[in-house]
Amino acid sequence: MQRIAKFHKVSYGRFYNDWKDCFDSPDEVIARIYDQIRLPKRATAGSAGYDFFCPVDMVLKPGETVKIPTGIRVEMKEGWVLKCYPRSGLGFKYRLQLNNTVGIIDSDYFYSDNEGHIFSKITNDTNEGREVHLMADSGFMQGIFVEYGITVDDEATAIRNGGFGSTN
Repeated sequence: MQRIAKFHKVSYGRFYNDWKDCFDSPDEVIARIYDQIRLPKRATAGSAGYDFFCPVDMVLKPGETVKIPTGIRVEMKEGWVLKCYPRSGLGFKYRLQLNNTVGIIDSDYFYSDNEGHIFSKITNDTNEGREVHLMADSGFMQGIFVEYGITVDDEATAIRNGGFGSTN
């Protein structure tokens, strides 16, 4: 296995602003959430996916959507991408889905003004009327590192500065 990346927490200021943008929480609660953020990790030596952990308890009713600031950023070698998916069991049992189907975290996202803060926007897409209960510190999303190639005539030289829509 190649060692090509390292997870980091975003700064407290970045997390605070992004959390406030998503949830109405008191400052002391946000500080506690930030202090308890765990970096993603694999569950077993044979696991491909790095589990991202839910920062707080959440309940998603059928059809409900939530945007979660994970507090995580990832530094990786050029030529690699982190692809994010729901945890397999949650997708299978509850049809929990990422709203963009697969989250793509490019290697240059780490250097953006937003510190490369990874968000997850998930929906309980159940057709069985079941609620999804995500417990704090439980895995809800998984990220898999994948190497990619480019075309022989590629001439991209633009530099990213931001998240969604920042690369045109």
